[in-house]
Amino acid sequence: MGMKKFLGEFKDFINRGNVMDLAVAVIIGGAFTAIVTALTTNIINPFISFIAGGTPGELSGLVVPGTEIDFGAFISAVINFLIVAFIVFLLVKAVNKAQEAADKLAGKEKEEEKKPPVCPFCLEEVKEGATRCPHCTGAFDEPAKSK
Repeated sequence: MGMKKFLGEFKDFINRGNVMDLAVAVIIGGAFTAIVTALTTNIINPFISFIAGGTPGELSGLVVPGTEIDFGAFISAVINFLIVAFIVFLLVKAVNKAQEAADKLAGKEKEEEKKPPVCPFCLEEVKEGATRCPHCTGAFDEPAKSK
């Protein structure tokens, strides 16, 4: 009986939208990373190499002589990361806008949070419906209301 319940919970977990979205994001992210790596390796790195005075195809001007330290590879990885992060940012922003538009069409507008009532005498927060302030004991003309 316990194993059946466990498998049912696992099935519910897998069928949630966010798990499926995450799986799709990982697959697309992997494919997109390959594109960005090709861009930096074949276009951006030769450009940096040209600026730094190295030979085309490698960032020899950015390698510390006599060591394994390759600043060119590091710069390439940073550029890869920044490009991928920027694209993910744009995708998340687009998805959030689409979600907001869908919520508007469905009539699910966000309710504005009401500010709790405050005492007109001491300006401390009081509970809604209170007729007297618990802080300064000032009496209200009418029960406190949220704004």
